[in-house]
Amino acid sequence: MYIKIDDLTGSEIVELVNEHLHGMTLQSPPESIHALNLEQLQRPEITFWSAWEDNSLVGCGALKELDSEHGEIKSMRTSSLHLRKGVAKRLLQHIIEESKRRGYRRLSLETGSMNSFEPARRLYTSFGFQYCQPFSDYLEDPNSIFMTMKLSAIS
Repeated sequence: MYIKIDDLTGSEIVELVNEHLHGMTLQSPPESIHALNLEQLQRPEITFWSAWEDNSLVGCGALKELDSEHGEIKSMRTSSLHLRKGVAKRLLQHIIEESKRRGYRRLSLETGSMNSFEPARRLYTSFGFQYCQPFSDYLEDPNSIFMTMKLSAIS
């Protein structure tokens, strides 16, 4: 698997981000959807990666800098054609490594509280993320789960 910074202009990635946004509308009420659209993912504080196997897009993920010591995972998505192949695990490893390289002391995320998000919560927990209170601009929401992990910088 090859992971690269993506400018979000290719048709495959546009389709995957739109699939991600559509999936969120099917599983969460509108006021609880925190997924970012293409324009929002192109903001300077966000780094977006796509994951490829041969010439097939298999997944994506992003890292938003909240401040110089705190990052947030955004837009983690595995292509529906490549589920259960370790794509999300590899992307998560990549984002954690990059967060450490940047010197972040904390990495956080928001995900859904519904049963359909259980596999994602299990993955995050397996990497050491712990449940926490809302962070950044998030508010308490019964449809959201907040998770965080402390990081130590790579020396």
